[in-house]
Amino acid sequence: MFTKFQALVASTLLVLASASFGSVANEHKTVQKIADNTYSFSLDGGYISMFSITNNSVVVFETMNSHHAKSMLAAIREITDKPIKYALHSHNHWDHASGGKVFTDEGAITLAHQEAAQWMVANPYQDMTPPTETWQGQFKQLKVDELSIELHYLGMNHGLGMTVFYLPEQKLVYLADIVTPNRVIFSVVPDFNLREWERSLKALLKMDFNKAVFSHNEKEMPLLAGSKADVQAQLEYLQDLRKAFYAELQKGTNPMLIPSTLKLPKYQNWVGYDQWLAMNVWRVLADEFMGPFPWRPEPK
Repeated sequence: MFTKFQALVASTLLVLASASFGSVANEHKTVQKIADNTYSFSLDGGYISMFSITNNSVVVFETMNSHHAKSMLAAIREITDKPIKYALHSHNHWDHASGGKVFTDEGAITLAHQEAAQWMVANPYQDMTPPTETWQGQFKQLKVDELSIELHYLGMNHGLGMTVFYLPEQKLVYLADIVTPNRVIFSVVPDFNLREWERSLKALLKMDFNKAVFSHNEKEMPLLAGSKADVQAQLEYLQDLRKAFYAELQKGTNPMLIPSTLKLPKYQNWVGYDQWLAMNVWRVLADEFMGPFPWRPEPK
């Protein structure tokens, strides 16, 4: 049962996110053609989905929530009346995995990695319905009419069952949360794994793509697509954060003071720098000190 307390917490988090990264009061629907028959969709700039139109049907990438999903469905219907065949979930977090019922009501199959689906069943949320189908392992090939879609599970990095969607013919990927251009990471969430996140980004950079659609993008609108350079920048931020942390330790700085003293001027213009950098340092501190002090050398 979804309690009033859970609803209050959820709505509070949504308000905080909206306050930090744009108000939803003046919603603006943006649809951009990213590749042949593939479009990005944003309702207000805060969350970005994607959809592809095949010869006979439509595939949706990331439903977000019912309000977003209904607006995306309306945008799709302005382009085509073909049936929605699939709505794909990237991971378990409720702000991404909600709204699936909008598309199952249209006859679509909703699909998520088994790890994400198990969490969704165990942690019901009023706007989130478990996927109608699941997949497991590290790779799944999905063929929808002439459209080839690769589903890649790169391991634990953010959330459960985090899936990268790759369209090889378009050399295009859809990435949820693990890369947000021009934004400092929101790393207080307990199911982030920073070192595995770095490893996942390195694996991602080896894939053959030249365009990426991100679930969040803090670059100037209406830019809703990016490139490998954005993935590389995210990786460099994580690496620079840890490197700077260990540099402070080597100088003899008290570890508990590092979150208030460490600065990364290279990223000072990124969204969230002033509000979240210290929190990011605390997360590195927590991850690197799973045991007693003194600090251990940085693993190679």
